[in-house]
Amino acid sequence: MTSKKHLNVTTNGSAPPSEKSARPQSRKDASNKQSEKDERSGIVLHKKPLLTLEYFAREVFVLTGIYGRKFLEFRKTVVFIAILTISMTCSLKFSGPQQTLANNLYKQLLWCLYWLGLGILSSVGLGTGLHTFLLYLGPHIAQVTIAAYECGSLNFPEPPYPDEVVCPADGSTSDISIWSIISKVRLESMCWGAGTALGELPPYFMARAARLSGIDPDDEDNDLAEFEELQRKKKEDLTLIEKGKLFVEDIVQKVGFLGILACASIPNPLFDLAGITCGHFLVPFWTFFGATLIGKALIKMHIQKLFVIIAFNEALILTALEWLKVVPIVGEALQIPFKTFLDDQKTKLHRKGVGGDAEKSGNILSSIFEKFVIAMVIYFVVSIVNSLAQSYHKRISKAKKIN
Repeated sequence: MTSKKHLNVTTNGSAPPSEKSARPQSRKDASNKQSEKDERSGIVLHKKPLLTLEYFAREVFVLTGIYGRKFLEFRKTVVFIAILTISMTCSLKFSGPQQTLANNLYKQLLWCLYWLGLGILSSVGLGTGLHTFLLYLGPHIAQVTIAAYECGSLNFPEPPYPDEVVCPADGSTSDISIWSIISKVRLESMCWGAGTALGELPPYFMARAARLSGIDPDDEDNDLAEFEELQRKKKEDLTLIEKGKLFVEDIVQKVGFLGILACASIPNPLFDLAGITCGHFLVPFWTFFGATLIGKALIKMHIQKLFVIIAFNEALILTALEWLKVVPIVGEALQIPFKTFLDDQKTKLHRKGVGGDAEKSGNILSSIFEKFVIAMVIYFVVSIVNSLAQSYHKRISKAKKIN
């Protein structure tokens, strides 16, 4: 007797009609998805500026409504923040013994929030973040280091610093060591590190929500789809970067808390994948965030501080400047602007009044750095605008499919 499983097979051994009809449909769906992705990737400022700005504004409006409603769900937190804000405002406005204390607390809070925000900007961009360590924290640590060696003291102002760090007027000196400089910049460094840890949360929550809701990653044009594709390619030939990503994934998945801590404790451009991995495998929030916070705000931050402080040790700087002469042709030309920059910094440390067109025009490195910062900020803003515009395109595409 012919078994039931052969009843749907034609005599020439071809696939059943249902399978034949499914294949063209599958190809059509794949073609539609690809054309949709191509259309979405073209929504950028330099190609379609008006459409991109329109979609960006619409997405900002939608997200404001979504997160506004979520914020209002935490009524106790909102009331507490409101009471704290009103109390701080009243303490600052009305004269009395509390005004000085409130003013100091207010300045410290703004200082911490400033570095926390820069830390978030550094890691929240999913690969396109604003690299604020190179732009802000690194130069700040370098300035404090140069000031400490030049003044022979760490008795210049505590954070928040004024526009210029000035040597103590009384000429007092103290022992300068690497550890004492580390202590001087610890507050802002830890706040920046905590900000980078907060910036790693979006990929974690994105992957966790997708796993819990059963979203097909093939329908998502984001880092989660790349993560799933990388898992499928494990046995195939991989590039060096893909091998690095898989290495991070294996450590996080197999070692857990200590694996996350190890990945977060070193400068790691692939750490976004660690957040996606933890979210995908439903690692508890405090396991992921606790390890990330300890690794980035404590361990990695001290490694980075140590590197900058050693690099800007005055003796090492002078030695490096002497070695620049060895570089053929351009050696002496490079030596002059670096020496000028170092001399200008030393001059600023010894007096509050700094001005003069000659001094400003002579500081070539400062001018180059300012232009570099502006270029990085513009790139970051453009990438955010493009990303939000493409998110809105994805949103309306999903709505059309549902309807």
